[in-house]
Amino acid sequence: MSVDAAPGPSPASPPGAPPPVKNRRRQLLAASAGNLVEWYDWLAYAYLATYFADQIFPPGGGPVVLALSSFAVFAVGFAARPAGGLLLGVLADRRGRRTAMTATIALMGAGQLAMTVLPTYDQIGMAAPVLLVVIRLVQGLSVGGEFAVAAVFLVESAPPRRRGLYSSVSYVSANLGQLLAAGVAALLAAQLSTEQMHSWGWRVAFGIGVVACLTGFWVRHGTEETHPALAERAARPRLFDFLRSNPREAALIVGMTLGATVTFYTWTTFLPTYAELAVGFDPASALTVSTLALAFFTAIQPLAGLLSDRIGRKPLLIAFGVGFTVLTVPMLELLSDSFWSLLLISCAGMVLLTGYTAVSAAVMAELFPARVRTAGIGLPYAATVAAFGGTAPYLATALMDSGHGEWFGWYVSGLTLISTVVYVTMRETKGAELR
Repeated sequence: MSVDAAPGPSPASPPGAPPPVKNRRRQLLAASAGNLVEWYDWLAYAYLATYFADQIFPPGGGPVVLALSSFAVFAVGFAARPAGGLLLGVLADRRGRRTAMTATIALMGAGQLAMTVLPTYDQIGMAAPVLLVVIRLVQGLSVGGEFAVAAVFLVESAPPRRRGLYSSVSYVSANLGQLLAAGVAALLAAQLSTEQMHSWGWRVAFGIGVVACLTGFWVRHGTEETHPALAERAARPRLFDFLRSNPREAALIVGMTLGATVTFYTWTTFLPTYAELAVGFDPASALTVSTLALAFFTAIQPLAGLLSDRIGRKPLLIAFGVGFTVLTVPMLELLSDSFWSLLLISCAGMVLLTGYTAVSAAVMAELFPARVRTAGIGLPYAATVAAFGGTAPYLATALMDSGHGEWFGWYVSGLTLISTVVYVTMRETKGAELR
């Protein structure tokens, strides 16, 4: 079915509601382009950390120390995400989704420009890592609001029986951004010498991000609004209104996200580094595997979204939860220095992960009323991602450094088990009317 297919007869829109979306393809493009840029910029850091760490952090540490330092700053960026989820979520609920979407990409563009010109430790000493932390905090604010704002915008733009499909676009664009980041990093690593990559090659990738942010800002500026700006001050939601009106739904967001965020960042971001540290996998080959696995992951998102529109959201969520609860430890233990072994394990994880990523935006949006929908998703989701997703690479690296790397797989399985219980007990949201 075309993405522009009419949703069919529906009740009259309530007073103050936005008019029906006229150009759904434009809405998809706006959300996708901006989301792609956001995630390219955010994850370029993870792929390039091994190259710029010795330029920014004090000399004297070995590869593991530098990896720990760079991933610690990666985790610090996540600390700002709850604030971004709350502030940008409330902005979207008060002033409209389009306003919030342009704000997120403007913040990310500023951070990318700062990364491109960031002075090294040799040039400004300890001010270099301090500036890096500040940059990651600004970008954390941006990404903290991006998922909720873009996801709500997509679901509100969708025909009622295609919300699962539109939901999958959220991670299609995020995956394309990550795929682009991995591809650019792999291309630069293949074309430049190791010395050039450590010296200036990593800056090229961040410079590309600046140009992409400008493009995404322009695309988002011309979208149709899906939620009216609230003119009356008394009607505008306050910062924590969603906790007062929908505490159960906010708790469900935390439970849904708990295991998913750890598995997502382990499989889509950290697995190449994990393979390098655990079995001595070649870094350039690991980036190639990551690129291929992400391409596969992206291609299967819409299929799972369409399937959820037919059979419901819960079956896919439960399949994801049970799969990772049972298989995380065996898959990590099967890692070897074989290219095909890493590719197979990466793709197997991506299939399971799709059960969550393709439907999560639809499920979350279907839980909340429009007045607090974005903030209600933004803060609980971002806080959970910050606490568990952002710390996963650092925790795994620290455990491996201490000689207990096998514990990480059990940690992932335990968190996923908790989320599985939530999926089994929550109500099915397929077919529910957006409130």
